[in-house]
Amino acid sequence: MADIMRWDPFRDMVDLRDSIERLRGFSRPWRLITWDTRSVAFPVDLYETDDDVVVKASLPGVKPEDVHISVTGETLTIKAEAKSETEETNPNYYRQERHFGSYQRSLALPVRVDADKADASFEHGVLNLRLPKVAEVKAKTIEVKAKRAIEAKATA
Repeated sequence: MADIMRWDPFRDMVDLRDSIERLRGFSRPWRLITWDTRSVAFPVDLYETDDDVVVKASLPGVKPEDVHISVTGETLTIKAEAKSETEETNPNYYRQERHFGSYQRSLALPVRVDADKADASFEHGVLNLRLPKVAEVKAKTIEVKAKRAIEAKATA
């Protein structure tokens, strides 16, 4: 006799979602190309230390004065503009692969930060940004005492 399986209407939706996620990897083979093929995003590292949220963004061809950073709530936005400095009067390009234009990337921050105390530096095309955490979200260490030690102090 054939096995009888209970019908689950959501199983097909999960299978569809998994298929879409697998195909999404094929549609974005290069890390720098976003869904909008006309724009290019820049790679960003975002990590958290005990006191800060640290962001490192690769912005090749961008000058420090063309980078604009803003923090609104728990969202960090980095805007940059790369400009072409040379003008060719008779361009006979066979290939030009540098992208000139505006870049923008918004990232959700893992915790609240104090944007007024932020520190940003730019070296060799890499933006290094340190955003100090708000005092209330910093990890606090709480000492755990054994119950017998507490009782011994109370009787002494």
